[in-house]
Amino acid sequence: MNDPTNAEADLADVARVLAGDVRAFEGIVRRWQGPIVNMAWRYCRDRGRAEELAQEAFLRAWRGLSQWRREGSFSTWLFALAANVFRSELKRFPTVDLPLEAAPEPSRPASQHRQLEERGQDEAVRRAVLALPVRYREPVVLFYFHEMDLAAAARTMGLPEGTMKARLSRARALLRSRFPQLEAQQAPVEYALPNTGKEA
Repeated sequence: MNDPTNAEADLADVARVLAGDVRAFEGIVRRWQGPIVNMAWRYCRDRGRAEELAQEAFLRAWRGLSQWRREGSFSTWLFALAANVFRSELKRFPTVDLPLEAAPEPSRPASQHRQLEERGQDEAVRRAVLALPVRYREPVVLFYFHEMDLAAAARTMGLPEGTMKARLSRARALLRSRFPQLEAQQAPVEYALPNTGKEA
């Protein structure tokens, strides 16, 4: 996410917008629309609503662009703003959370249908992540799915780094208790939650 090229383009576009070139904001939207929509989908699990939430996040960013103090990357500021928008909107109109126990078990790998089996396992683990309580789901989404570092993810959530570490650790424990076979199976990085050594 912290691509130096993106960071330079963000700086240039923000400067142009603040100087009065409103069209420069289109560059920001083009660069970050996909990641912001995907992030919103992780919160609400509805594509249409995710796109609406992303649109609202960009509108808030447009209105508050002058509030970015350049103390961190623009993308970190944007994702933090988006996370706040998503939390606020979901409090007003909450989604229905399924219990973690309702997530289906990943199927065991079979030699003759390994690729299909692995896709089924990925989907099951993804569903399990989305079934986590929000306080644990959000750190997983930011840290693993959006590849934020610990400090950026903690800032996005407005949490101390120690609390962020503890929530990530608890999320991994919940998933491992639900899917004990994950440690012994080769799951794709996007959905498996490896022990990165960043636990509290």
